[in-house]
Amino acid sequence: MIELEQSRNQFPKEPIRLMSRVYKFILPDVRQALDGWRKDAEAIPDSELRKQALASIATKEFHCQGGAVYAAANLPMRHVLIPLIVAFQTISDYLDNLCDRSTSKAAEDFRLLHQSMLDAVDASAELRNYYALREEQDDGGYLHRLVKTCRNQIAQLQGYPAAMPHVVDLVGLYTDLQVYKHIDPQQREAKLLEWWTRHEHRAPHLKWNEFAAATGSTLGVFMLFLAASHADLDDKSAKIIHGAYFPHVCGLHIMLDYLIDQEEDEIGGDLNFCSYYDSKETMLGRITLIVEGARRDIRKLPASSFHRMIIEGLLALYLSDPKVSQQEEIREVSKRLMKRSPLMRLFFFANSRWIRKHL
Repeated sequence: MIELEQSRNQFPKEPIRLMSRVYKFILPDVRQALDGWRKDAEAIPDSELRKQALASIATKEFHCQGGAVYAAANLPMRHVLIPLIVAFQTISDYLDNLCDRSTSKAAEDFRLLHQSMLDAVDASAELRNYYALREEQDDGGYLHRLVKTCRNQIAQLQGYPAAMPHVVDLVGLYTDLQVYKHIDPQQREAKLLEWWTRHEHRAPHLKWNEFAAATGSTLGVFMLFLAASHADLDDKSAKIIHGAYFPHVCGLHIMLDYLIDQEEDEIGGDLNFCSYYDSKETMLGRITLIVEGARRDIRKLPASSFHRMIIEGLLALYLSDPKVSQQEEIREVSKRLMKRSPLMRLFFFANSRWIRKHL
């Protein structure tokens, strides 16, 4: 992995150095980028599209903050990576809101909306009306500007040709998940199981809900963006990165998200992949298996200490969420998962709480 070996020294190797970069560079730049998109969203003519765009930024800012941590591993390129990660994640969060609270339940509508994410990572694709199959239409060009921003930033990543096939693979899986999980509740499980049978060979040790969760993460895409910021990224290296992040690191990310959202999703009637376990013990065992798989897989990468901090940071970020203390069963699972983490989890746990409270 030539490009990552050469840049190994750019990777922060310990939690204090990582968080120093996050506070000094990452969080201010993410805030600036999101402020720009917030102002853009405020001008959306359609009231429903405007509402969902603004809500996605207001309630999911930490998604962009977490994703942009990858820019801490190449600070000289953060002017490219942070706007790219924020724009791409903002598309994801906006579309998730549109589909969760949709006036439509049509798979074709959801797929067309998410085609924007595929077009965002492929400059050769033609932009289209992503709202063509739904009632709400006029976003004043908001989604197109997000897509174009991604493309413009990607054009500055010299290693992107090697990364692109793997990015497209992950975004394609993400798109499939968003389509199937948002359709009529009476059809979605059957469609998800049918989809799983086509991909089971990629992770036969995972259950269908765990594989589906892994496809819902953008972390593998962001790591590939980071790798592509080095001109000498090659196909072999990009493939190794893809395999190191998918399915376990990506799966851990989304399983933790579902873990803390169980009560909220039950009330809202939303799909939750943690609800498919028959007991708390089974759920804990399966998530632990995914954690261990993630820790094992990142050893394939140079500067693996950085990726280990990503994993422990994920545990701290989600398990420090106020939602955990409000759900007795999840609180117990959380404590047991945290006990299995190394001491650095206390550092990230404290920082996660501070960021939530002050930023």
